[in-house]
Amino acid sequence: MTRTSWALISGASTGIGRATALRLAGQGFQVLAGVRSQSAADSLSGEGAKLTSPSSTPGRLIPVMLDVTDASSISAAIGRAGELAGSSGLRVVINNAGIVVPGPVEYVTAADWRRQFDVNFFGMIELTRAALPLLRQGVANHGAFVPRLLFISSIGGRVSQPILAPYTTSKFATSALGDSLRLELRRQGIGVTVIEPGAISTEIWGKGDIASEQFHPQHPARVLYGPEIDGLVKAAKRASARAIPADVAAKAIVRSVLAKRPPARVLVGRDAKIAAKLRNLLPLSWFDAILMREFNISSLPVTKPDAVESKLA
Repeated sequence: MTRTSWALISGASTGIGRATALRLAGQGFQVLAGVRSQSAADSLSGEGAKLTSPSSTPGRLIPVMLDVTDASSISAAIGRAGELAGSSGLRVVINNAGIVVPGPVEYVTAADWRRQFDVNFFGMIELTRAALPLLRQGVANHGAFVPRLLFISSIGGRVSQPILAPYTTSKFATSALGDSLRLELRRQGIGVTVIEPGAISTEIWGKGDIASEQFHPQHPARVLYGPEIDGLVKAAKRASARAIPADVAAKAIVRSVLAKRPPARVLVGRDAKIAAKLRNLLPLSWFDAILMREFNISSLPVTKPDAVESKLA
């Protein structure tokens, strides 16, 4: 008897989430793709209608409204998943929704720190908590370790970067969450994988000048952090130029979903693999020097702090 495979993914409007939703549907999955606007839902439905599937059970792509920062939205999406999947439960839940909040720690407001973590971390926790009963149903239907729980983290979850502390700390937390759940859920037969992409050509980084727009030439942060902000903008542009398509990440995600055993962590992209290897092998001072060169940070401290303070006054 053919078992129907149901998947739920957040942040499917664009980028990695959209590409993954389409690839899973192409593999015969019934995909509940979380979006935040009707226009995104219509666009995704149009793409899904063109899909063909090699599976004996044709895949479908079903957009659902899902805002991971809104408890009622999560509840409604999980309720919809339960209605559609029925006793099959969910085979895959992919926590993908994410945003980037840039800026020097000193100048990122408390509200922006909370916004970063509400989407990138707490939203993942709440969606996971709500989806676990359906994943347990998936274990009963498909067998142990066939159902998977995925967290889309980043190489930024291993390598902290200047002027991106809110984003990288949220990704460190995401990776740690995945590592904890991999052990917590083992006896329940739910596989957990953390995906760690490098530079991906998506809208989240497509706003390459996000830092320069937010921290304009007259912004007070420029007095103390101007070179570092400019370094981030230049580094982001270089990364964008060598970024790989979102579909490359989607292929790696789908491979991990279909793998016989759930991988613990999956690095995606040559840059991510190189950065992870260097971070593990090099002394921290050497690795810092590489990052300082990448972000154009001088190793020389400010020699006249009183001059800086006078500019701030």
